[in-house]
Amino acid sequence: MIMKMIKRFAALSAAILMFLGVTASAQSGNFKQGKWMEITKAIMDELNLTYVDTLPIDRMNTAAIDAMLEQLDPYTVFVPEEETENFQMSLSKVYGGIGAIIYKPEKDGNVIINEPYANSPAVKAGLRSGDQIMEIDGVSTHGLEAGECSDRMKGKPGTKVVFKIQKVHTGEIKDIEVTRERIHLPDIEYVGMLDDTTGYVLQTGFTENVSKTLRLQYAFLKNKGMKRFVLDLRGNGGGLMSEAIKIVSLFVPKGSVVVSQNGKDPNTHYEYKTTSEPIDTITPIMVLVDGATASSAEIVSGALQDLDRAVIMGRRTYGKGLVQIVKPLPYNSQLKVTIAKYYTPSGRCVQAIDYSKRNEDGSVGHIPDSLTHEFKTLRLGRTVRDGGGITPDVTLTHYPYSRSIPSTMISWPLPRPKTLIIAQALWLFWTR
Repeated sequence: MIMKMIKRFAALSAAILMFLGVTASAQSGNFKQGKWMEITKAIMDELNLTYVDTLPIDRMNTAAIDAMLEQLDPYTVFVPEEETENFQMSLSKVYGGIGAIIYKPEKDGNVIINEPYANSPAVKAGLRSGDQIMEIDGVSTHGLEAGECSDRMKGKPGTKVVFKIQKVHTGEIKDIEVTRERIHLPDIEYVGMLDDTTGYVLQTGFTENVSKTLRLQYAFLKNKGMKRFVLDLRGNGGGLMSEAIKIVSLFVPKGSVVVSQNGKDPNTHYEYKTTSEPIDTITPIMVLVDGATASSAEIVSGALQDLDRAVIMGRRTYGKGLVQIVKPLPYNSQLKVTIAKYYTPSGRCVQAIDYSKRNEDGSVGHIPDSLTHEFKTLRLGRTVRDGGGITPDVTLTHYPYSRSIPSTMISWPLPRPKTLIIAQALWLFWTR
């Protein structure tokens, strides 16, 4: 009896000590935060009273916030009100403009329209590929960088911009007024058949509704006789996690785990499963990846690999296993903040850099391969690893310079082990 009482007392004491430790840690953190807020306010008050010149308050505060957030990770950023429009474009690939790709062969030359989008304001106004832009709203394009010219062409939908144009065929110089519209850059840049049975899609982003577009394009390729499918995610920096989940749901059974996330706040702990019926669980799939494949693109490639639904080919991906959300702040500003890490169905986190552990100079390094862990795919038990992006099933040593598919494909040997029913090992050989 006495021993039981001693054990209970020891357990209770340990629990109390743990609670006190957590409480002390929280109080310590709160004290430090309060301390530095007081010091910062005191410095600003003193500067405002005694500094010889007028303080550039906005610039100082923005620089201070940016420097503070740089100590965390590159994805946690402050967005002041004046940068909100550009920030929204980076998330949605939507902007107000004329809808044309431009280039500038030399700084002192004119801007050339390389490709106007179909049915864009540029096309409606009569602009054509090869036309030269000499002025934008009366400002000469000579001496301006291409990016500066592009910024001048953008604006709120419904507003007008006037160009001085030299027509490509006639050489005629004329003023052309274009009314800006809401432009959405496509996430799927190319769809086609590589041969009689191989369909191919180049996807460059994960903005809203890209999964619907992919569903439609997949049906189009099926009608063309597609019997195997290549999804090219090389250079795809990601975007909306929700779209990544919907894309995986096209190819795996309903109810399959696609990704889970885990952060400090218990409300961030969540497991995402497919909620709709797939369109195809049989057709062999190959996903092409490289070092610039990141974020949502890694969720898709990691899930399809873990679920033994696709063969991943190319080079190891970037390794961004962090989840961000956008939080509103006072005065129409915003904070994009990292709230969790994400994990593929086998339980691996692909995050390659541990931003919580920095060197004395503030730099961070990649997680060493020796510290990564082995996991098993869910159906076939193949070995996969965490901590450094998605490692392809087939690594390419000779890689095309561009993301475009070479014109010649040599062969598709299809080894078919008896246990390999859904995921078939595909080998795609490139020629230059």
